[in-house]
Amino acid sequence: MNNENAGINQEDEDDVIIITHDCAELVSGCLLRRLSPSEGTALPENKENAMDKLTHVDEQGRARMVDVGDKPDTKRRAVAQAVVTMKPDTLAMIAAGRMPKGDVFACARIAGIMAAKRTSDLIPMCHPLPLDSVQVELTPEGSDKVRIVAEVTCIYHTGVEMEALTACSVAALTVYDMCKAVDREMEIGSVMLLEKSGGKSGDFKRKIND
Repeated sequence: MNNENAGINQEDEDDVIIITHDCAELVSGCLLRRLSPSEGTALPENKENAMDKLTHVDEQGRARMVDVGDKPDTKRRAVAQAVVTMKPDTLAMIAAGRMPKGDVFACARIAGIMAAKRTSDLIPMCHPLPLDSVQVELTPEGSDKVRIVAEVTCIYHTGVEMEALTACSVAALTVYDMCKAVDREMEIGSVMLLEKSGGKSGDFKRKIND
């Protein structure tokens, strides 16, 4: 990629640490880019310290799949959630089984389970994992919300956080798809990891304010 095609002037070259050639490298290059004074707050210029924290980026700033072959197999568990906010009438139709496309919760639950199993096909640097279990639960909350919680477990070298997050996200998208004919203003939010256990980093449990 030359400077003309990249839209970078000669005088701007000192403000760029890495100029990459494909999509994956461009993302990692952006993470390591040093902003010019006119662009506001800069990222740390110490590239080595940034590399220590970005495990999916190599010493040259290129995206990579982490080698987990030497890590021991341990019991891994992760729990994640998503929340779909909708009109009260929409939730009432779901509860009554009156959605034209059918059973919303059943379809979303299956979609979430399928998504967890296909996470490595969707997230570029995720490893294919031998999942032991995937549970997806959808629960109405109040008059206008559906809370989706996904729990994933396996015994392997690496964790299942992304599988749990993917499961609840795709389940939420399926709720939208099943109900969009009657409510296109639905919102998907509060997608987050709630808990994880296993592995070198130990346990994590999110503190949620009531």
